[in-house]
Amino acid sequence: DWVPKEEHSYFGLDWVMSKDFDGAAPMGPFITPAEFVQTPQALTLTLTVNGQMKQHSNTASMVFSIQEIIEHLSTIMTLEPGDVIATGTPSGVGYGRKPPEFLRPGDRMVAEIEGLGRLETEIK
Repeated sequence: DWVPKEEHSYFGLDWVMSKDFDGAAPMGPFITPAEFVQTPQALTLTLTVNGQMKQHSNTASMVFSIQEIIEHLSTIMTLEPGDVIATGTPSGVGYGRKPPEFLRPGDRMVAEIEGLGRLETEIK
């Protein structure tokens, strides 16, 4: 997901509001069912913007495992097949860089998860 610069300043620290707009969480063209992911805690994640590596990590580095996240969420809400759970992001987000970096119209992001595929998104 991504947050436009003007939304971040408008909503302050309310990350839910600042990420809830058209195009904020691109997904697809398909979502891999859990039964096809053999080792969810050992997947390499990468994100490039205009061909430059911005994020590179592994699900083994997550603060909470996917199993722990699902266990916790299931105690506070009903989870249904097909639900999508956002698990956070690796280090390297643009806002945390010195100086901060923001996406602009025409920028091209490529997110890839080892063995699951890649998603290319052009910022409009």
